Amino acid sequence: MKSLIAALWVEILKIRKSNMWWATILFFMFVSSMMGLLMFVQIHPEISSKLGMIGNKASMLRFGEPNWQNYGTLLIQGIAGVGLVGIGFITSWIFGREFSDHTIKDILALPVSRSHIVLSKFIVIIIWALILSFVYFGSGLIIGLLIDIPGWNTEIVLKCANTYLITSVLMIFLSTPVAFIASYSRGYMLPMGFVILTLIVANFTGLVGLGPYFPWAIPGLFGTPTEIESMQLNNASYIILVFTSLLGLFGTLALWRFSDQM
Repeated sequence: MKSLIAALWVEILKIRKSNMWWATILFFMFVSSMMGLLMFVQIHPEISSKLGMIGNKASMLRFGEPNWQNYGTLLIQGIAGVGLVGIGFITSWIFGREFSDHTIKDILALPVSRSHIVLSKFIVIIIWALILSFVYFGSGLIIGLLIDIPGWNTEIVLKCANTYLITSVLMIFLSTPVAFIASYSRGYMLPMGFVILTLIVANFTGLVGLGPYFPWAIPGLFGTPTEIESMQLNNASYIILVFTSLLGLFGTLALWRFSDQM
């Protein structure tokens, strides 16, 4: 237990001494503000021409009535995309930087369980991802109040927050395959390419009705459910997602534990 706490403290120090922490915070706040801007244009369509491309984009998209129900749905749709990329990015960075910075041999030589090193990294990823999710949703709420979105309803907002939280947790489950690829490829370029590929494939599976069976499409389908029968989640969907997560977790643990030279 002491070695796990020590490894966890080292991972926290690495984040504190890097600029990555504040960069991700600012990025998620920026994306959240863009969601608010899109809704602001929906409320005031007369200013869309003054905002150029952003105004035209907002006018083309259909969010329904500009109210808190649809704004909450918009925030969930946003995190379903940016969350996968953001969580995948920090996972790639946490695992891949050990190879790019050539610190992996020093880490493996330490009298600390390799399993504890991997678990400490995953704990940091979970905490980091949850903080980013809270920052994104909290910023969205503040922006929504500032632009005075009509129809505030505490019950609706809490319901959206509950759906949003579960969607975020489902995305965190999908960080483990990224960690495995980062460890196997000994860097963070390939896992980042993998994250982008899964996002593209997730959109494609939605077009052919296979979304409920593709792990990286499941969080988005949960956050924004549809009435289309072929796109509704079922028990098999969650089993596939959990199995994918466990496969990535145990694969990463095995790779770090049994590889003499990584």
